[in-house]
Amino acid sequence: MRALRILLILVVILGGLFVAADRLAVNFAEGEVADRLRTSEGLSTTPEVSIHGFPFLTQVAGGTLDEVEVGIQGYEAAAGDGERIRIDDLSATMRGVEFSGDFGSATAASATGTATIAYAELLKAAKSEPTQVAPGITARVVSLSDGGNGKIEVGVEVEAPVIGTERMSVLSTVAVEGDTVEVRTDSLPELAGLDIAEDSVREITDFRQAIDDLPGGVALDRVQAARDGVEISVKGSGVRLAG
Repeated sequence: MRALRILLILVVILGGLFVAADRLAVNFAEGEVADRLRTSEGLSTTPEVSIHGFPFLTQVAGGTLDEVEVGIQGYEAAAGDGERIRIDDLSATMRGVEFSGDFGSATAASATGTATIAYAELLKAAKSEPTQVAPGITARVVSLSDGGNGKIEVGVEVEAPVIGTERMSVLSTVAVEGDTVEVRTDSLPELAGLDIAEDSVREITDFRQAIDDLPGGVALDRVQAARDGVEISVKGSGVRLAG
């Protein structure tokens, strides 16, 4: 019995040492991947990286990590014409991540994620400068906000000699078309009862925002309006974390 007790104690100690070594190794790997990702994507801050699955060391021996979560705050994506657009709370889950021994390169078989574009950021793509929609009549988009039920409320300001300046709002649908977020008004405003061609009105209320050059090559998948901004879903295959 004494020998069995000693053996059990040794097993517990060795098991604890293995777990400790495993956790130290995964913490080191997370730091390495985060640093590599910051360098390869030119990020201003170090991303958060979490490697899941236990034991980690057996995954290392196999050269593939089961699942890696990445979180990036304030990512600056390409928005066309040399412009950039800020994307907040970009979070992605990478699966089947193959890597080199020093984590100099790491590529995920697949990835899914979510992010948010604040309404103030998306507003930059709208026509916020007064634009002529009819002789002597101008209009511009002055605000974007949550319209409920997945819609965006677009605030429009109209200025005309007869009515002066008047503000109104319309509900719009947001959708993804390729690498572009599109905002299109469901029903056109009457613009204070003025007789204005539909195409002229849509030049103000409808707009597009390109979003390209996302981390690792992930692409836009779906989009919907939410309380604090437009929530986007991203996905990709053969997604590069480093190298």
